[in-house]
Parts: sequence; structure tokens; C-alpha cells
Amino acid sequence: MNLTIGFVDLLIIVAYFYLVLCIGFYFARKGKTSTGYFLAGRSVEWWAVGASLFASNISSEHFIGLAGTGAASGLAVGHFELLAVFCCLTLGWVFVPFYLRSGVFTMPEFLERRYGAASRWYLTTVSVIAYVLTKISVTLFAGSLLLNQVLDWDIITSCLFLVIATGLYTIAGGLGAVIYTEVMQTIVLVGGATILTGMGLYQLGGWNELAARLDPGHFNMFKAIDHPDFPWTGIIFGAPILGIWYWCTDQFIVQRTLGAKNINHARSGAIFAGYLKLLPLFIMVLPGMIAAALYADINGDKAYPALVTRVLPSGLKGIVIAGLLAAIMSSLASCFNSCSTLITMDVYKKIRRRASERELVFFGRFFTLVIVLLGIYWIKFIPLLSGELYIYLQSVQAYISPPIAACFLFGVFFARLNGKGAFCSLILGFILGALRLILELLYKMEVKAGVENIQLPESLVQFMSQFSLANLGAKLNLTANLPTYSLGDLTHTLLVQPAASLGMSDQLNEGFIWLATINFLHFAILLFGVCTVVLFLISFITRRPLPEKIRGLTFRTAKEHPMGETPMAGEELPPVQTWSWLQIFFSILAAALVGAIWYIFR
Repeated sequence: MNLTIGFVDLLIIVAYFYLVLCIGFYFARKGKTSTGYFLAGRSVEWWAVGASLFASNISSEHFIGLAGTGAASGLAVGHFELLAVFCCLTLGWVFVPFYLRSGVFTMPEFLERRYGAASRWYLTTVSVIAYVLTKISVTLFAGSLLLNQVLDWDIITSCLFLVIATGLYTIAGGLGAVIYTEVMQTIVLVGGATILTGMGLYQLGGWNELAARLDPGHFNMFKAIDHPDFPWTGIIFGAPILGIWYWCTDQFIVQRTLGAKNINHARSGAIFAGYLKLLPLFIMVLPGMIAAALYADINGDKAYPALVTRVLPSGLKGIVIAGLLAAIMSSLASCFNSCSTLITMDVYKKIRRRASERELVFFGRFFTLVIVLLGIYWIKFIPLLSGELYIYLQSVQAYISPPIAACFLFGVFFARLNGKGAFCSLILGFILGALRLILELLYKMEVKAGVENIQLPESLVQFMSQFSLANLGAKLNLTANLPTYSLGDLTHTLLVQPAASLGMSDQLNEGFIWLATINFLHFAILLFGVCTVVLFLISFITRRPLPEKIRGLTFRTAKEHPMGETPMAGEELPPVQTWSWLQIFFSILAAALVGAIWYIFR
């Protein structure tokens, strides 16, 4: 799908890149301290916090995934965007005061303050690995697909361009560059998406024509409990669990609020982000439905690119393409910066406790460069990714998030919870989440193999062969003749055969199939419940945390000054600011707007 770009379109795209780089390099002069580089000097105002939260969240997979799912099944996928409104309000009202009062740089650092070092190391490790293996790869994969369909660029060229362009200003300017480029990117991507939606509706003939051409079910957001993708029970009870993890505890998102001037600005920024999250339902999901109504030959992921290439006149194409680039680059920049912050402050500074400000900034830039180079290295693997693997990479985060959400959420409400309970909950949640992912992959591969003769890629076959016992024995120079079991054979030997000997093979098989096929939102509810029980049980049968360890970190101890030193000598914690009636009014209004949308499209 090739898009002819006019001279005006090219000028708009060039102007966009010029502004992005100017902003990025301007902030390179301000990041002289670790606070300045990693937290933008704790001077970010509410409107920049809110715009940055929104732009960090929106990426190419939103344009591809939301529009594609909207074309296939309608508005139901917009639930995740509307529920994000409540998650943003939770961030502002529940978590922000504790984060800013504690003076932390990272979410793992806060988890250490609340529970201990073990929880910090767990969250740091999981976060960095997840960012490198999922966020960067998924963003590059979806972004390259989008640019390939819209501009006819090959995948390698698209990825290389995105990584280098984003890496330049992220390395130079740190969080300040990321936040203020995201403010501009928010304007561009919202403006471009709004123009495309309006032009699409105009060409179609308006809302009534859209409703006439599509199945009425496309406009019903609440689906049956047995719906394969959007059961109402999973949406209402499961999606908020993932949302709390993502919006309230993930460094990728929360770092913007840590850089706010004070608690009031951070809270107002979160509320503003909630209002911005009302938009994707109408400017990303709705365009997919418009594409489905306009073009019979369009399905799934091709919906949004189809509108761009077939609807927009010259001049407007440049704005929309700049918006697409803004979405991709904002997410990449946030990922690069968050990774660098985690590695520098949670790993390097723990090892080099007396590191100077200049040293921390230098290594922050260095680690950002390393992450950028890893992104470039990932490029050669991008063509190997399939749409199905893309979904699996996304689900990795869904399967590890419930225990993290439980530890953060209940940690600020219940002072009795301790580090042992948190660590047991995190580890058990990780094991169960990994088990679900493995079973899901094996089950789907087995189902496909039973339906059609599938030839697995040679690279995948070679990779899986590394897990055979004979291969491992050879690498360890073992002389014994080990059986050539694969990973599946080993699972069969360790689990299935003993179960069969006990007469439980049928029950075990049914249990595995149930665990592999349960809707991922229902699984999130189950995992959250199990991890919560473990968190409370272990905490209550072991010693309660020392009172000085939880000062200022729970609602019961909120008025006490948090234990520990301020992040940097000579700096003061952000001043405590009381809430305002204006914040309450706009929070209630945001919740009411979500309720009205749900009622209209019930």
C-alpha cells in the first residue's frame, strides 16, 4: 500500500522532526544533575505531565490494534481506553502523594522503601527485561508495519530510522526532552487522528450511514460473559487490574509524575491524562469501523492505513503521518529513558553508592545509548516476528502484572503487609503467569498442528533444540547418554506420566486445557486473587514491618515524614499540597463522562 507524498506533506514531516530535535537538544543543556536528567529537575507543570502520560501510552500498536479490532468487532475494545480514565484518577489521588513524598526516582526504589531490597531487585529485573524484549520490539514491529503500509518503507529501514531519530534527543536531553517533545507530539497525533476521523465520516456520509452499514453489535460495548475477547466480567473486574499496574506502578508511565513540580501538579496532570484517554475511542477505534464500512476489502490491521491512503488529500496526509511518527517515537523515547533510569538508579547507583552527579548523568546517557543500540540490534529480528507472536509479546506483560499491582495497591492501604509476603506474592505470580503463557503457546501450537500441517521456521526449531537434555549434556561435557527429550517431552515425563499412574491424567489434561484457554482477563482476576491471598497470608504469619520503615508510605502513616534521605544532598522533597475542589470537580466529571459513554453504547 503506497502513499504518494506531496511537497506540502514533506514540509510538514520535516518541520515535525526539526521541532522534535530542537526541543530535545534544548533540554540537553539542563540535564546537569541526576534529578535534572532523570526527573526533569522536578519542575514539570501539570499540562506537560498529562500530555506526556498520554503520548507515552499511545503508540503504533494503538493505531493498528484499536482500529483493526474496531473494524472487526466494534467499540468494545475501547473499554481499555475508558477504564484508563479511572486508572489515571487512581494514580493522581492514591499513589502520587506517596511517590512524591518519598522522593524516589523509580518504582522499584519505592517498592524497596515499602517492602525491602528483594522486591526492588525483582521489579527492576522484570521491568528492564520486559522493556527490552517486549516494549521496544513490539513498538518497532508495529511501527514498521504501519510505515510499510502507509509509506511503503521496508521494515529494516523503518526500524533503523525510528531508533536513531528517537535515540538522538533522548540521549541528549533525558526526561525533560522526552516530556516536552511528547507535549508537541500529543498535539500532532491528536490533531492528525481527529482530521482523519472527520474526513472518513464525511466521505462515508455521516454517523447515520455508519450505523446503517455496520452490524448493530459493533456499537454495543458490553459483551456476553462467554465472549472470547471482551467478556463483561473480564472488562469490569480484570482490565482494571492490568490498568493499575500499567498506569500506577510502571516506571514507563509513572516517571512523568515523579518529575512534577509538586503533588498538585502531578495529580492535575494525571486527571488531564484521564480526559485525553477519552479520545482514542473516537479517533482510533472509530476510524477502524469507518474503514470497514467504506471498503469491503479491508480487514483487521489494514483498517487505519487504508483510511490514510484512500481518504486524505495532499497536505493533510503530512499531518497524519507526522501524528503516526509522533506516536511511535514518543513510546520509544519513554522506553529508552525509563530503561536508562532503572539501570542507573536501581543498579549502577546501588553498586557505586558514592557516584557523583556528573557520573550519574554520564552513565545515564551511556545506558540510554546502550538501550538504543539494543534497539538497533533487535532490528534484524523484526522481520521474523509474526502478528501472532506480537500478541504473545503483549500478553507477557499481562501475565506478570497482577502480583505487582497487588503489592503496590494493598501496600499503601495496609501497613501490616511486609517484605516476605510481597516477595512470595511476586515470585508465585511470576511462576503462575509463566506457566499460563507456556501452556497457551503449547496448546495453540497443538491445535494448529491438528488442523493443518504447519512447518515451523527453521530458526524456531534450532532455538527449541537448545532445550533438549542431550544438547545440554553435551555443553556440560557429560559422558552419560542422556535421552533426547524436548521441553514438551520433559513436561510429559514430569507431570503427565505421574498423573496417569495415579489415575488423574484426564483431570490434569482438562486442568491444563482450562488454564491455557481461559480468557486472559479472567486469568488476571484469578492471578490477582491468588497473589493477594499469599501477600496477606505470609505477611500475617511473619513479623510485622518496623514502624520507622513504613513512615509516610501508607495511609495510616501518611502524615509522618518518610524514612531515608532525600534523593540528593541539598534537595528538598516536593512540598505537600492539599487537594482542591477544582480537582475533585474534574475527577467526578471525567468519571461521569465515562459512565455516559457506557450508557449510550451499552
